[in-house]
Amino acid sequence: MATINPYENLQLQANLELLARQVVEGFITGLHKSPFHGFSVEFAEHRLYNNGDTVKNIDWKLFAKTDKLFSKRYEEETNLRCQFVIDTSSSMYYPDESYNKLIFAVQSTAVLIQLLKQQRDAFGLSLFTDQLGLNTQAKSTNTHQKYLFAQLEQVLKAPKMNITTNLATALHQVADLIHKRSLVIVFSDMLQTVHDEEKVAALFSALQHLKFNKHEVVLFNVTDKSKEVAFDFANRPYEFVDMETGATLKAHASHVREAYLEQMGNYRQQLALKCAQYKIDMVDADIKAGFDQVLEAYLIKRQKMG
Repeated sequence: MATINPYENLQLQANLELLARQVVEGFITGLHKSPFHGFSVEFAEHRLYNNGDTVKNIDWKLFAKTDKLFSKRYEEETNLRCQFVIDTSSSMYYPDESYNKLIFAVQSTAVLIQLLKQQRDAFGLSLFTDQLGLNTQAKSTNTHQKYLFAQLEQVLKAPKMNITTNLATALHQVADLIHKRSLVIVFSDMLQTVHDEEKVAALFSALQHLKFNKHEVVLFNVTDKSKEVAFDFANRPYEFVDMETGATLKAHASHVREAYLEQMGNYRQQLALKCAQYKIDMVDADIKAGFDQVLEAYLIKRQKMG
């Protein structure tokens, strides 16, 4: 599968449209050579060229890359409405300004919007911290796409410190505002519910609200996997800072590693089990693993929805 490494394209942060086009083009090309080939033709909006087909619909760019002839498919109707819900709270700025969870979430959303646009599907955007901020309707126009990309670029220009998260409140608000059946794609680090059973219960109440309203949900659990999941810190003292509250904790990494790994493992298992119980698709999204993980999860979900 073709992948653009986000670390090699930091200069593209200010031009989400260019990044999105490059990633989607590479991904679609890779689909024709991948295990997804069985249904990639419909997904990528191409089909193999057959003798007798009009040559005006041949995708010559794809031919140059694959040495195979594919015809573009044209379907006027909108098949899907997709609402992107992004956590923009302070914890999403981890690990640093050069590349963090929020940049990954914004870029991933831009890539999926580009793909939806090519499929003539509709897309909307919701941004939240402890409350829902921006919320747009789902549309499939060029103007709407450019507006959403501009909003996403603004997110990258406005760091927020000591801003907390309330994913449950935001999802309840989204559920009340979306009036047509949609695929709701959430990008959050899910850290607001760690060690808090009440917040876990509130989160799944909100997710049930979406499901009750006939929406499908994909929850991307965005992490810097090496640090936040594997706790890959050198054996030396650190001062750990809670980016949402400003609280600090001084500790030697080797002294807290075992307890951290046990608690984080239990928490992640709890989330996975509850998501399975409520038929919520939860996908681990490591910010250092590129965009294919996000696109493949979307592709699989799209195929299941028919």
